[in-house]
Amino acid sequence: MISRLLDRLSEFLAHRKGLLPIVGIVMILFNLLIQIILPGNLLATTNLFLHIGLVTAIFGLMLAWAL
Repeated sequence: MISRLLDRLSEFLAHRKGLLPIVGIVMILFNLLIQIILPGNLLATTNLFLHIGLVTAIFGLMLAWAL
């Protein structure tokens, strides 16, 4: 079950190498909007989308390099 899921996911991402870095950049920009619009919000103070977006973009670049 998990093996088939990973095979399908790797096949999907092999044809779309720039998808994960773009998703990461969009999440970082979304964090910037949250900082501007809702400065006192919990998401703004923790920078949640900034950290998740950065990890996603780096992981996507490493995965694109490997594929």
